[in-house]
Amino acid sequence: MSVVVVGGGLAGCEAAWALAERGKAVTLIEMRPHVGTPAHKTDQLAEIVCSNTFKSTEITNAHGLLKAELVLLNSLLMDVAQRTRVPGGVALAVDRSMFSAMVTDRVMQHPSIVVERREVTDLTSPAVVATGPLTSDALASAIQQRIGGEALAFYDAIAPIVSGESLDWGSLYRMSRYGKGGGADYVNAPLDPDRYYELIDSLLRADRFVAHSFDEIPYFEGCLPIEEMARRGRDTLRYGPLKPVGLADPRTRREPFAVVQLRQEDLAGQMWNMVGFQTRLKIPEQKRVFRTIPGLQHAEFLRYGSVHRNTYLNSPAALTAHLSAKDDPLLLFAGQLVGVEGYTESLATGLLAGVNLARMLDGDDPLVPPGETMLGALLRYVHAADPERFQPMNANFGLLPPLDPPVRNKRLKREALAERAIAAMQSFVGHLSGVAA
Repeated sequence: MSVVVVGGGLAGCEAAWALAERGKAVTLIEMRPHVGTPAHKTDQLAEIVCSNTFKSTEITNAHGLLKAELVLLNSLLMDVAQRTRVPGGVALAVDRSMFSAMVTDRVMQHPSIVVERREVTDLTSPAVVATGPLTSDALASAIQQRIGGEALAFYDAIAPIVSGESLDWGSLYRMSRYGKGGGADYVNAPLDPDRYYELIDSLLRADRFVAHSFDEIPYFEGCLPIEEMARRGRDTLRYGPLKPVGLADPRTRREPFAVVQLRQEDLAGQMWNMVGFQTRLKIPEQKRVFRTIPGLQHAEFLRYGSVHRNTYLNSPAALTAHLSAKDDPLLLFAGQLVGVEGYTESLATGLLAGVNLARMLDGDDPLVPPGETMLGALLRYVHAADPERFQPMNANFGLLPPLDPPVRNKRLKREALAERAIAAMQSFVGHLSGVAA
């Protein structure tokens, strides 16, 4: 029996390789060139359509730590990336043509992998579905019918997430609107008229990201970019997401002119979402503009805001802990489709999906890395986030459980987190191999 992997991108190639290396016959199905996309230019597997960098290789960087974990898991694409690397400082930048050509060659030369070029329009199992943000309409319809219509999104409006330890808490105050919920569930940054209008002017002047053709879609009124709302009138925001009603500052006992709210993203309070700040500003502009907000002068951004087309599942509501359909553990999903952002994050979920599908076909239980690892923490977020507010996430240190005892120095903290993560991943790899840790 051949195992099907749908999608020849980063996650699909990694899943197919992991399955084949574990003795499974694999049929990797890629719809290009028979069905094209607005983003892809070639029919190569693992084509990189945006930046040619996989980000940092330093393990004190979240992306670098995830790469180190993937090396321990024998990632095909990390190996190819090293072989096709071009100068990029500490970033793992690749020659994109050489990268996709080498991945294509290695996958097609594997004796246990057959590559078919056709569109998949229905779901079967055992399979890994890793079709990414440009999933075809026919397959998206099949996924909706199987998983549920409310579980599939086609439009992504993301607000930035900042590190709690980087905030100036003395400039902020805790309060929920009208004291609802827990009474102090939100953190608030008050703005007087001068600061508010300075923010509006900065938003209007800031340089915006120019979308790819496949991102050129009309905005939904319910999730307009914050700079677009500012263009509709200088007071639009203070009567919208920045309205101060019901948020009297306990220090002055008065409602501020406007207020920026931060919502807690994790139980430990390490990650805070900038409510209503979905944006198409370029990353340097997000740093410059949003750091003018009181309390955010030194904000560390764990995730930047964005607005773009992105087909993805509401994984906390629709999938199991090992990212399978709830009614079929052998039908797994991987890559950006499950709600992760970034090349490394996507291929990591593909690798794990391949490993787990191979395990289950051998009669073993699926396994997820410990939450102390970057991959395990990312999978935990994807599975356990609030389904009502789920949005895609990239690797960041805010996902990892805090150290006990805490370490205040940022460099030493990240070194300790990385050391703990690598040790936990080594133990996990030993468990996968049947070797005692």
